[in-house]
Amino acid sequence: MGAALGWGALAASSLVLGALLGLARTWPPRQIGIVLAFGAGALISAVSFDLVEEGAAIGEPGTVALGLGLGALTYYGLNRVVERRTSHGATGAQGESAGPALALGAFLDGIPEQLVLGIGLATGEGVSVALLVAIFVSNLPEAIGSTTDLRAAGTPEKTIRRLWIAVAVICTLASLVGYAVADNVSDDLKAVIDGFAAGALLVMLVDSMIPEATRKGGQVAGLATVLGFAVAFGLA
Repeated sequence: MGAALGWGALAASSLVLGALLGLARTWPPRQIGIVLAFGAGALISAVSFDLVEEGAAIGEPGTVALGLGLGALTYYGLNRVVERRTSHGATGAQGESAGPALALGAFLDGIPEQLVLGIGLATGEGVSVALLVAIFVSNLPEAIGSTTDLRAAGTPEKTIRRLWIAVAVICTLASLVGYAVADNVSDDLKAVIDGFAAGALLVMLVDSMIPEATRKGGQVAGLATVLGFAVAFGLA
């Protein structure tokens, strides 16, 4: 249980670190775009090799597909709610801020990702270095980009810090939950969890993270995305 708490806290700590980096100074749009593109590449690696591939290895393809659909629909629905609330009464670029969407994405994919970490520890598989690296590497740019946009939209810094601390704590607790319920979770349910995280990530990447990276980073965003993919894959 202590190992699950420690590894879960380590993975989630990058969210708080990214938020603090985002608040520490003003990040030029081009830098934010490059950082987001790098994180997008790392997340694509996580989706491909740590979530979908792992889910397919332990469960039926249909269960992974079910998880993908559930994750995608959940992110899509909740993101529409967040967009309506954040854009109500907002005008110009503030109403189009990607900050809330990135924060929501970090929350929705962070919980199942860390459930997988906890389950792996409880079943004796150990820590998935590939997944841990992908979570840590991708959380930083998600938090930096979201924090920068939230601050630009007028969100108080105290509120931003509390938001990311809360997300990190909940994600850490998800590792403990995964550890506690591992013996009662079937392989097919594990596959659904993997698929759910992958589905939420894919919609977030296409709807928010990659467009924001391209808009702010310009043509170099594609190169940064490949670099992020290569680093996450290579470290794994």
